[in-house]
Amino acid sequence: MRKIWEFFKGTLVLVVKGSTAYYAWIICLLGLMTVGGIAYVYQLHNGLIVTAMRDQVSWGFYISNFTFLVGVAAAAVLLVIPAYVYHWKPIKEIAVLGEMLAVSAMVMCLLFVTVDIGRPDRFWHLIPKIGILNFPQSLLAWDVVVLNTYLVLNLVVSVYILYNLYHQREPNKSFTTPLLLFSIPAAVSIHTVTAFLYNGLGARPFWNASILAPRFLASAFCSGPAFMIMLFQVIRKYTKTEIKDEAIFKVAELIAYSMFLNLFLLGAEVFKEYYSNTVHLAPMQYLFQGLHGHAGLVPYIWTAMFFNVTAFLLFLIPQTRENYVTLNIGCVLIFIGVYIEKGMGLVIPGLAPDVLGEIYDYSPTGIELLLTLGIWATGLFVYTMLLRVAIPILNGDFHVGKDGMTPVIADQRFIVRRQGRVSGSPEAAS
Repeated sequence: MRKIWEFFKGTLVLVVKGSTAYYAWIICLLGLMTVGGIAYVYQLHNGLIVTAMRDQVSWGFYISNFTFLVGVAAAAVLLVIPAYVYHWKPIKEIAVLGEMLAVSAMVMCLLFVTVDIGRPDRFWHLIPKIGILNFPQSLLAWDVVVLNTYLVLNLVVSVYILYNLYHQREPNKSFTTPLLLFSIPAAVSIHTVTAFLYNGLGARPFWNASILAPRFLASAFCSGPAFMIMLFQVIRKYTKTEIKDEAIFKVAELIAYSMFLNLFLLGAEVFKEYYSNTVHLAPMQYLFQGLHGHAGLVPYIWTAMFFNVTAFLLFLIPQTRENYVTLNIGCVLIFIGVYIEKGMGLVIPGLAPDVLGEIYDYSPTGIELLLTLGIWATGLFVYTMLLRVAIPILNGDFHVGKDGMTPVIADQRFIVRRQGRVSGSPEAAS
């Protein structure tokens, strides 16, 4: 226990020391988190009436973000498979960074579910053995189980690997390998169960499609890895962590395949609805062309389609996929495009028109936007803290001393790279 305590104290030293840019980033995130907290207190005091959600549209911006972030969390498997199943070294070296992103995304998912609950004081009903989880009959119960299992799984694996590297020893493969292999079906399960929550609702024809689960998985393997690619470039530029081009380009290639599947499955669903031209076409019309004068989502979904198709073409062509300018443009387009398509473009049309044929044009209120901003800031804060500890460990700048107890932390100037050199190095000093 003393070794763990010394390790924990060393991590506290790491997270409180940094450059001016680091402090500015942390203060900005804490400020946004405070604003989000104030918005939540206001919502808690006045009720969900302060949101734009009503009886007709009972799921809104919070559940849209939740659905999107489940995909971001599941995307960690795209690094785990080549790293631990095929033992491809360039990705294996950075797989733990993807697992930590999954932890941060899962934290945001659970926060979005929490703020969407009208009576959070009754949240204890979801706790197994304490409340009435109604497992296994309820799909919501399955969602609670798989989401929390995936969060704990990635957290345990990440901490265990980093703790062993801190002690300058290889992690015990007999412990990590089964957990990492189990994380593959676990990642698939979190998004599959989320999809089943939607397509199990027979009265909602827009969601009641068997291809919704594979659509969710295909889009997840686009948005999450796109975000990872941008993060890896930032990490590589401002730290001593070596992330090879071949690893980034391989992830980009996998995104191209996933985006093809995403667009193909979406096109198949659009064809089915428009060609059959039944009464169930109404939600699709509401989304893509407007219905009875209601066209609030039309510009958003067509923007998403343009972004996704453009990004797919950029990732499909090797010359643009391996050019960092066009690669980053494609990553941004995919992230925004999938965020729209899988968020508001999925949730709202499933609820409008409602079962009585009424159309309620939902648009998030300021409270919803501020609270959402605060939750995203919380997720980025968690990931920043995890990176602040992980990167020095991976670089060998934070490790246990010769006595096997006291942490050794390299001068912080050696951790941050500036203008292509490591700040604080003899070359930089000269």
